[in-house]
Amino acid sequence: MNKFSCLLLMALCPSLLTAHHGLANFNLNVDISVEGVITDIAMINPHSWVYIDVTNEDGVITNWKCELRGGTVLRRSGWDETLFEIGSPVYITGSPDRFEDNTCYTGTITFASGLSLDRYDQVTEADRNLRQEFDLRRLSNGDPDISGDWAAEQVVMTDPRGLEGTLVPLSVAQEFEPGQVPAGRRAFQGSRGTPESFSEDPLSTTWDNPSPFQLTEAGLTAIEGFDGSSTDNPRLRCETTNILWDWSFDNPINRIVQTEEVIRLIYGTMVFERAIHLNETEFPADLIPSRSGYSIGRWENDELIVNTQGFLAGILLADARTPHSDQMRVEERFRIDPVNGALVRSYVAQDPTYFSGQYRGNDTMFVSSYPWEPYNCDDRSFRSDLIGQ
Repeated sequence: MNKFSCLLLMALCPSLLTAHHGLANFNLNVDISVEGVITDIAMINPHSWVYIDVTNEDGVITNWKCELRGGTVLRRSGWDETLFEIGSPVYITGSPDRFEDNTCYTGTITFASGLSLDRYDQVTEADRNLRQEFDLRRLSNGDPDISGDWAAEQVVMTDPRGLEGTLVPLSVAQEFEPGQVPAGRRAFQGSRGTPESFSEDPLSTTWDNPSPFQLTEAGLTAIEGFDGSSTDNPRLRCETTNILWDWSFDNPINRIVQTEEVIRLIYGTMVFERAIHLNETEFPADLIPSRSGYSIGRWENDELIVNTQGFLAGILLADARTPHSDQMRVEERFRIDPVNGALVRSYVAQDPTYFSGQYRGNDTMFVSSYPWEPYNCDDRSFRSDLIGQ
């Protein structure tokens, strides 16, 4: 692995740790194969599903569903519905669902034409490297123009089948041996052979992690009883988590629409839009709390500085049991790196009502090779609150 790859992994490592929906629903230590006839394909978000009629030796037909990556990221990778011809035979190898019968995780899929694709294969190379020189445009008032469609780089498992190893940026994935874990990293939680994959309670192992912050008494009360593997978790009920998490979560394509007065950020995860007001210096006195809050921004030396408050109380980190109150304050800074065409955001969130310290992070977008599209969330995965229903 070259020096550039090492630096890239170091830069993206925080987001890689939380970039995946989690593998808790599947036992990746077990290999299975499913052979049958395609009856339906749902290229939806957050996970796609192919439905297959499987006929056993006695002639009994059972309909299976096998999970794939989300519809948007599959289309970014060149996959489309025409691959999944209804009525045609298909052969899948992967792993079984832990909770639902006749359900599997797709590692490799082979079509009637003989085409065989691993889970993370790229049919088109357009998304392989989004870095490019960028000519900074400006509005008539001189402000940088960041309007357009911006994509978070895909992160993929070092094992193209998605069974073992860990997540790395797509642009350097080919530099690793299948399933390799880079030095200083650990295998992705729940992947083959990890301690989490052998857990007797994989949902709790994945979702019931302690907060990285010291929660106040009010914060502890707010998160009491929270089950991140259920619809307590906003994203498992197809809702935005917060303005920080969803900008980069799950390899999205985001859209920015800009004028001299307002910048609209249209998120590619869930259905979410927020406005940054550029000609205001004070927050309205009659703010109505919302998931997005109210954002005021200004340009300083080609850096967009955004302050946001007026949030509804909610969840800051679903995977790490961290709530936020309606008193949370967020500062974001956006800047263009013209050398590689990146839109870089750094942020800090504070909420002394619910936790001590600061939640800090950063993420990077590139000019997208695929257009923004509605998320159209339709989550058909197992959830813990469906037990017994």
